[in-house]
Amino acid sequence: MKTASSSDNAWDAIVIGSGIGGMAAASALSQVGNKVLLLEQHKTLGGLTHSFSRNGFTWDVGVHYLSSMAPKDHMRKRLDSVCDTPMEFVSLGAVYDYLHIGDSEPLALSRPYEAQERDLKDRFPDETEAIEAWTIALREGRDALISSFAARALPESAGDMLDDAGRAAVEKYCRPTTNEFVAGLTDNAELAAAMTAQWGDHGGRPSKASLGMHAMIAGAYLISGSWYPAGGAAAYAAHIIPAITKRGGQARGGVHVEQVLIEDGMAVGVRISDGEEIRAKAVVSNIGARETIDKLLPENAGHEGWQADIRALPSSIAHFNIFLGFEGDIEAAGATKANHWLFPTGQTDVVWTNAPDAPPPQMTVGFGSLKNPSHDPGPKQKHTGQLIVWADWSTVAKWADMPPGKRGEDYVEFKRRAEETLMNMFAEHFPELAKMVVYRELSTPLSTVSFTGHRQGAFYGLDVTPDRVFCGGLRAATPIPGLFLSGQDVCSPGIPGALMGGILAAASVDAKAFEFLR
Repeated sequence: MKTASSSDNAWDAIVIGSGIGGMAAASALSQVGNKVLLLEQHKTLGGLTHSFSRNGFTWDVGVHYLSSMAPKDHMRKRLDSVCDTPMEFVSLGAVYDYLHIGDSEPLALSRPYEAQERDLKDRFPDETEAIEAWTIALREGRDALISSFAARALPESAGDMLDDAGRAAVEKYCRPTTNEFVAGLTDNAELAAAMTAQWGDHGGRPSKASLGMHAMIAGAYLISGSWYPAGGAAAYAAHIIPAITKRGGQARGGVHVEQVLIEDGMAVGVRISDGEEIRAKAVVSNIGARETIDKLLPENAGHEGWQADIRALPSSIAHFNIFLGFEGDIEAAGATKANHWLFPTGQTDVVWTNAPDAPPPQMTVGFGSLKNPSHDPGPKQKHTGQLIVWADWSTVAKWADMPPGKRGEDYVEFKRRAEETLMNMFAEHFPELAKMVVYRELSTPLSTVSFTGHRQGAFYGLDVTPDRVFCGGLRAATPIPGLFLSGQDVCSPGIPGALMGGILAAASVDAKAFEFLR
């Protein structure tokens, strides 16, 4: 029975969460004739593609560089198709990452495949066979995983039949972990470190991540290099949201969805925090597979086996982040468009477990303002950067049940000491740049929980383990009729993966949206 607080606006679909996957799903559905309501718990739309500003500086939260955005790339065409007007991207050049492994000279990683193979052979001339085999694995592992993605938009039985054609390749490259595969290629510790170092691009530690996931994401930069959106990450919402609203849809920020409404075993809408019930023919959740089950489904939703399969998949890694504001000529002081991956111990399968005082065993440094062609440094030469450190959830778990702003003085002191430790490491590697810092702000894994709701501060949602790759229940169409999953959990971590997950969700709701996969 409907109550006075029920709302029947004849919505065809409600999409929960305005990250790139949610926006893509809402746009694709809108463009094939559906009336869509996009709901976001934060006032700012865009999810992890949003930007924020402090003291005249602006940072992009979840965008550090992007693959597959060259004008003729398939993923670029798919992004253009969900935008009202196309976004502009700029190439960051041939070199997109620098690896600082132990005391060795920094290793520049460049594209395409042939260039990176040459980079590695120049550094490791006695490892030619291993390096060539690694290049093959990146190519074929990437192709194997991508071949399985279309099945995510089909019922489980149909998807399994579709996967059979590439089963051998999927088994070969997706079943072993990155470390297991690399160990079969070389016993050179530094080369192995170089091969596995970029795991932060997907959040799966080399000892846990499927080699296929690593190949797909690390290999993506070897096709057309790395790119950055003109205008920064906020450009995503600015270009995609109008494709929804111009077709009768709405995008509402500051709306917290408390529960998916289930009636007669079907998803029929949502209940928001003020008690209003909003009805729709389909509900698409972009907040994460595990989070959808744990936070949005009522206890009697059923399909316990499917829920257990999803809950058995672990969360990806958490992180600390310092947002930096500089004044001065940061390029002269050592800043680059390419990111810097620091591994001072020479080990890459490492996270920060002993915060706040011990130096972290890994740090990634990027300078977003150098990548954004729309950035105007002004007379003071204002620039921005970020320090990212992957960490274990246990570092902040003791404060997890306390609301923001009420975690006590010990948490404030913890943050102060953690910030000091990370800044000391930055100053050790970039002493001249450290002198130019005029603003800094630390976020912890608890910040990620507050903004995304992800379990244990998982920046990338579900971990990219072999079990995730082979999980039959992780599809856009859930066993609950009318309920669909979107975003990076459906396909793979990162902006391109989340975009693909959004389009697959739209195609699962309305087959006409399959046109966006062309």
